[in-house]
Amino acid sequence: MSRSSQPPPVPAPLPVPTVDSHTHLDACGATTPETVRAALDRAESAGVGAVVTVADDLASARWVVEAATWDARLHAAVALHPTRTKGFGEDQRSELERLASDHGVVAVGETGLDYYWDYSPPAAQREAFRWHIDLAKRLGKPLMIHDREAHDDVLAILESEGAPDTVVFHCFSGDAEVARRCVDAGYVLSFAGPVTFRNAGALREAARLVPDDALLVETDAPFLTPHPFRGRPNEPYCAAYTVEGLAELREQPVSVVADAARRNAERVFGLRVAPAGERASSPAGS
Repeated sequence: MSRSSQPPPVPAPLPVPTVDSHTHLDACGATTPETVRAALDRAESAGVGAVVTVADDLASARWVVEAATWDARLHAAVALHPTRTKGFGEDQRSELERLASDHGVVAVGETGLDYYWDYSPPAAQREAFRWHIDLAKRLGKPLMIHDREAHDDVLAILESEGAPDTVVFHCFSGDAEVARRCVDAGYVLSFAGPVTFRNAGALREAARLVPDDALLVETDAPFLTPHPFRGRPNEPYCAAYTVEGLAELREQPVSVVADAARRNAERVFGLRVAPAGERASSPAGS
């Protein structure tokens, strides 16, 4: 096995537990109860006490809802990824609404706009985005945003439609100006591995100004592995490396960043992360 294909080592545990607020466990190859629990055990050993696994199509949505029943440390988010919204019809909408209503689903996402890829026309993406916004409001669940090269349109649609009470920008990719607009609107920004990349100057500047109470941490695994393991397979335990990188960038103790991300995830998603040695509880209301 080449070095580039080897997963990073599991780091020493964080001083306080945190949360991976966005991952794709099925894409990481953790698809059975046994492999999911093994991934969650590795995460917990690094101080990542809870994980939100996110769907991007209907098959994945069905899977994350089932997987969330396998372990109390795992929670689900359900939506249709913007790149998959071409031909988004009533049958898909009906099934997504049913799945998103499940008590193990803590957010509607990931939804939004992606102008980098051309798999779905922008008009179809915008229509689907509006539908997901309405769904999140009707269900009273947070909205998890995918925003790639579409900052202005995403923010404009949220304003025109009326944003849900809680909006999370997953894998935030904007600059300081976009971050300020999001923070001023009351949105929560989630940072993944790219914030640790030394050449991501604009993103790193944005991460410095986000208040502690508007900050989440994620992996978006199996993608976007943080420095110094960029390009290698990612997994929820690697959120610990991003916490450490953010702490250095923000000139804060690691414990402060880890704890802020945990407290915010608990508030946003209605979950509880157990202290070390305990198992996390199920989502609130389950």
